[in-house]
Amino acid sequence: MQQVPVSLWTLVAGIVVTAISIWIGHNHTLMPVQASLQAPLVDSFFNVMFTIAIALFLVVEGTIVLFLIQFRRRPGDDTDGVRVEGNVPLEIFWTAIPTVIVLGLGIYSVDVFNRMGGFEPAGHPHSAAHVAHQPGTAIAATLSDASEATTAPTIGIGASPQTLNKPADLVVDVKGIQYAWIFNYPDSGITSGELHIPVGADVQLNLSADDVIHSFWVPNFRLKQDALPGIPTELRFVATKPGTYPVVCAELCGGYHGSMRTQVIVHTPEEYDSWRTENQIAQQQNLNQVVAINPSDLSTSEFLAPHTHDMGISAATLESVVMSH
Repeated sequence: MQQVPVSLWTLVAGIVVTAISIWIGHNHTLMPVQASLQAPLVDSFFNVMFTIAIALFLVVEGTIVLFLIQFRRRPGDDTDGVRVEGNVPLEIFWTAIPTVIVLGLGIYSVDVFNRMGGFEPAGHPHSAAHVAHQPGTAIAATLSDASEATTAPTIGIGASPQTLNKPADLVVDVKGIQYAWIFNYPDSGITSGELHIPVGADVQLNLSADDVIHSFWVPNFRLKQDALPGIPTELRFVATKPGTYPVVCAELCGGYHGSMRTQVIVHTPEEYDSWRTENQIAQQQNLNQVVAINPSDLSTSEFLAPHTHDMGISAATLESVVMSH
């Protein structure tokens, strides 16, 4: 019986490993539902990395298992093992292949980063004083220093090559505090503890932090951007699927870091217009109620208490924010 050449076995093994790796790399369920224009770019890059990782795992672990079986010690065999010298071509091969893979992934990642807008963070400046004088933003004026201007962000995910030099459809100022996110809408004066955006709109978030570093992460959007004290950052994206998606702080920011969660609600354009109108009316009524009472007669906690529900934060969190300020 003629023995099958090793080269043929190697070829067959390579074909099988490649087929299995590609199938697993593109049919896994590790990622949540895509909900932004940027998500497919990240997923494509992840699939390539996962495919390569599966192939390397099968080759390395398969070789170990094969050698364990083929070169196991036979009963009664007390001889020394075969003397093996170095193999220069093999050394070059398994050094060159990882080098090519790393360089390829590096170039691919830079391209994805550029297409997502990572090289073009260029937000539009909005001062805290401007936000504070918008109707219904008494909370924003209290929680921020109205005399401190927010400069244009130069760090983060900005305009993509397709939207370069075009203003965003919606700008939202996002402030991270221990342990909540506060969203201010300069165009309408709305302050909310949840992010509400219309589907298909080019949204720009101007991120900042009052105390420590926070990280604004929306897994379904495949986007994460740090909010840094004293350094404005930007996150620009387009949501593609209506729904409610979690927002998680991905940077350890204190003892209650795990509870620093909220959600982004992606509306249809009609639903978003309705939400904005309702909240403008509601916050204007709240502002009128506050004006009717002499604010100097109220403590900071009493002044902010009626608005905690709209902000999406608990009374305990409000108390800790007031004490820290």
